[in-house]
Amino acid sequence: MRSEMLNSILSDLNGSSADIEASAVLSTDGLMMASMLPGGMDEDRVGAMSAAMLSLGDRTAEELARGALEQVLIKGARGYILMTHAGNEAVVTVLAKPNARLGLIFLDVKRAAENIGKII
Repeated sequence: MRSEMLNSILSDLNGSSADIEASAVLSTDGLMMASMLPGGMDEDRVGAMSAAMLSLGDRTAEELARGALEQVLIKGARGYILMTHAGNEAVVTVLAKPNARLGLIFLDVKRAAENIGKII
């Protein structure tokens, strides 16, 4: 039941913008809970890297006195990776196209993370 609800939220998130290519919900220790990733993308690798980056972001924000971490954004030549907390137990990771309108994606991801946080 919970996995169906998470998949529904991810489906809505992916459908909210043509700029979003993939998304996933992971536990804070990197275990995949739900995903809408392209075929051939290793879920375990996505989970481990997302958890590591969010943990590093948390520590960096704390050590540099920037307050509570809201999100981690990585920009690569082929697009963006956005990670944010969904409650205390989960992480939402989104892959977006290089020309994505980030403001709209930030808003959609924030809403999805809030909904996921309520379920978990």
